Amino acid sequence: MDLQTVMQELEALGRERTKKMYISNGAHEPLFGAATGAMKPIAKKIKRNQSLAEELYATGNYDAMYFAGVIADPQVMTETDFDRWMDAAYFYMLSDYVVAVTLAEADIAQEVADKWIESGEELRMSGGWSCYCWLLGNRQDAEFSEEKLAKMLDKVKDTIHDSPERTKSAMNNFVYTVGVSFLPLHEKAVEIAKTIGPVEMKRDKKKSSFLNASENIQKEVDKGRIGFKRKYVRC
Repeated sequence: MDLQTVMQELEALGRERTKKMYISNGAHEPLFGAATGAMKPIAKKIKRNQSLAEELYATGNYDAMYFAGVIADPQVMTETDFDRWMDAAYFYMLSDYVVAVTLAEADIAQEVADKWIESGEELRMSGGWSCYCWLLGNRQDAEFSEEKLAKMLDKVKDTIHDSPERTKSAMNNFVYTVGVSFLPLHEKAVEIAKTIGPVEMKRDKKKSSFLNASENIQKEVDKGRIGFKRKYVRC
């Protein structure tokens, strides 16, 4: 399938209601409003195709950019490639759920995510923390440095309330994910979450929302889901 064919198929999947939902979360034109689940049959036909993924991502169309992440081949992408994708990720659904997810399947994931976390840029930092969430929820505990993750938890404790809004959300999710999916630091994550308390996220023209990693970790404890790992990062 070529770029034009894929774009036509994505457009045919577009729904006005879905489009409005994406826009309410920060997407802007061009976009079709295709439900992500509806893209699976197209993805099965294509499988992995990095050159097509690059063409789709470069369109700036939100649906095409999302689908690019689905068919990308993370193992052939370089740090420069991921940085270029992050440069074009104009809101969190791209930075955290397309670029960070794709990066999480690459061997260079931690190296790149560490740089993004230290970048000082809201969506880069958000993408970096989010990448660790995807990694921790999928890879075995032995693939991570307990000392490094412990320092990252301390960094969240010390800086989360003064961080940019989207970064706050990803940092909060990091604490939750460590508490649920990385057994060696479960207790530390629980204590950090309690220390942090509710995290206020301010939103334009909407009421603030409050995130609470402590409550969410406890819900997973009650369900007996501590140590949870997903089989795949991307769908």
